[in-house]
Amino acid sequence: MSPVLAGILQLLALVVALGLSYRPLGDHMATVYSSEKHLRPEKWIYKAIGANPNVEMRWPAYLRGVLAFSAVSVFFLYLLQRVQGSLPGSLGFVSIDPDQAFNTAASFVANTNWQSYYGEQAMGHVVQTGGLAVQNFVSAAVGIAVAVALVRGFARSRTGELGNFWADLVRGTVRVLLPISVVGALVLVACGAIQNFSGIHEVGRFTGGTLQWNGGAVASQEVIKELGTNGGGYFNANSAHPFENPNGLSNLFEIYLILVIPFALTRTFGRMVGSIKQGYAILATMATIWLGFTALMMWTEFHHGGPAFDIAGGAMEGKETRFGIGGSSIFAVATTLTSTGAVNSFHSSYTGFGGGITMLGMQLGEIAPGGVGSGLYGMLIMAVIAVFIAGLMVGRTPEYLGKKIGTRQIKFAALYILVTPALVLSFTALAMALPTPANSMTNSGAHGFSEILYAYTSGANNNGSAFAGLNADTQWFNSTIGIAMLLGRFLPMVFVLALAGSLAEQTPVPETAGTLRTEKPLFTGLLVGTIMIITGLTYFPALALGPLAEGLAA
Repeated sequence: MSPVLAGILQLLALVVALGLSYRPLGDHMATVYSSEKHLRPEKWIYKAIGANPNVEMRWPAYLRGVLAFSAVSVFFLYLLQRVQGSLPGSLGFVSIDPDQAFNTAASFVANTNWQSYYGEQAMGHVVQTGGLAVQNFVSAAVGIAVAVALVRGFARSRTGELGNFWADLVRGTVRVLLPISVVGALVLVACGAIQNFSGIHEVGRFTGGTLQWNGGAVASQEVIKELGTNGGGYFNANSAHPFENPNGLSNLFEIYLILVIPFALTRTFGRMVGSIKQGYAILATMATIWLGFTALMMWTEFHHGGPAFDIAGGAMEGKETRFGIGGSSIFAVATTLTSTGAVNSFHSSYTGFGGGITMLGMQLGEIAPGGVGSGLYGMLIMAVIAVFIAGLMVGRTPEYLGKKIGTRQIKFAALYILVTPALVLSFTALAMALPTPANSMTNSGAHGFSEILYAYTSGANNNGSAFAGLNADTQWFNSTIGIAMLLGRFLPMVFVLALAGSLAEQTPVPETAGTLRTEKPLFTGLLVGTIMIITGLTYFPALALGPLAEGLAA
């Protein structure tokens, strides 16, 4: 079987698996977030944290819950790393330095999972399982909760209430993420991923030293790393490591885990707003961009540029032979079009245009299908922008799902789409202008610039993947990327929840002959075009200096 055919068959199998999961998972999540009943374990949690899950919250109270919970999480994870050297199960590792502890705490709480350290050489069992793995669950649950709050804003009228953050957080963790993770961990163990609490083992000797490796609860952390679109690896090689991702089957399963909740949330959205077709329109937009990016990436990486490419069957540098170009390309697009950031190959080793595709996927806002929760609310923000543009074209007040998009709503949407590019481009410019950060670049020229641009794009968009080649374990990068991750995660949430509150207060507008039909293919095309144009106008100059210049020079 040719490598190209193998890649196409993997993509088809993935589409079928996602299609089979779409309806049952989407309906289940709609039921979870619409139910008035509380499970017994959930009641125990509410009692422990002192929360009343039956109290409805307006958007400021909902936001305070998000920020308070996240602030406590940052503090706890930072403290856990700082005292690691005194904890049992530390495997002899010392406490983490302050700047790196801050960066890691901000990273995992912000659902970014950017790592400037070697996981197997820095973190013991307690920090990995009691700190990082826990944040993989709850940071994902926070993202879904904010998305559900926005959906309620569209679904409700004449009220500013968006639900209860604590109930949404607990339900997302207990009823959605935990059950799938238990089953998924068993699948990964069956595929060959390790799951234990063993210590450090000597696995070989060589001149001048020994080769050592430590075990860990890898499968259970791997599954929520992908399912929650987190991305932080137990090992430095991330999903290229055979203990995390042993073979082609586990690779395909991990890609499925990355995509299944973000795509299924469009069904949840349709159910909760009372129109399945609206969910299909958002799904079609996400799927169009995802399939287009995947096809373009596979074409770019399979393209033969000389005898070496001919022999290898494509651009195999930086890719695992057990995954090949097909499995690596599908994974790279899935992880950068979501906020996952896991990698099974070095993105720095992709062709110039291939590396540009991974960056552009993040710069779209990671909305196709995006992170768990963040992808849906990001796409709905873009839908608001699209109906506003359509309204300007025909001279009519824009409406979406029966809600008028007025001055207040469009300001919140505009602020949302401006925050992340401002962070990315400002920090990139500072890093390139100052002498010290530039010393961390392994490469010069366009590729070196891409290393810096990719790092801040990944951090501010809460992706967490690395281009490789950049030494990010410095005080400058640990601090600035940490700030970019926190601002890139929580500032947009402010505008999302403010928009949700303003929509929930409105009285529904009756549909007329002049109403834009947002469930039709015409709107899907308009939405795709809006996303690409806004991103292009924002990031094209920076991309032209990096991956485009490198690709055209090749």
